[in-house]
Amino acid sequence: MQGQNIDTIKTIFQNRLTTLEHLLKSAQTHFSGGESFLEMRIAADMLPFGTQIAFTCNQPRNFALWCEGKSMDNLDPEVLSLAQAYEHIANTKELVSSINVDDVKLDEVTRIDIGEGAYIELSSSNYVHEFLMPNFYFHLVTAYDILRMAGVSIGKQDYMMHLIPFINKK
Repeated sequence: MQGQNIDTIKTIFQNRLTTLEHLLKSAQTHFSGGESFLEMRIAADMLPFGTQIAFTCNQPRNFALWCEGKSMDNLDPEVLSLAQAYEHIANTKELVSSINVDDVKLDEVTRIDIGEGAYIELSSSNYVHEFLMPNFYFHLVTAYDILRMAGVSIGKQDYMMHLIPFINKK
């Protein structure tokens, strides 16, 4: 992933946000009308599906804000309705679409406050590839895993749907 440009990063975030939306629609269909699945979690000490949606969106959201020179602004982790979940995804996709900076932005040094007076400084490339992307995929996979555990009929093809345009037939 190292060496990618801003447009490639935007595309990755957009495609995977579409995957997250697809997973949410699959869950909505499976649970036919109820919203209680937003509270499902893998283990008692893990965050629920709705929070995984917010946390997945936080990574591309904060990337877009960083590109604009703005501070991180995480979404409310309490996602208790489908409308709110879909809104988080749609707003994040729109924010990512609006990114308009040169690749030179990836040459900057970025400071990330990690709480309790501690912080890390990373090259912006490392900020994207060592901080944002791992967190993004962690929460996306956790959302997927919660749904699989709950019996939603999804599989790897649903998670990897961004590859559909590249499928060839003999």
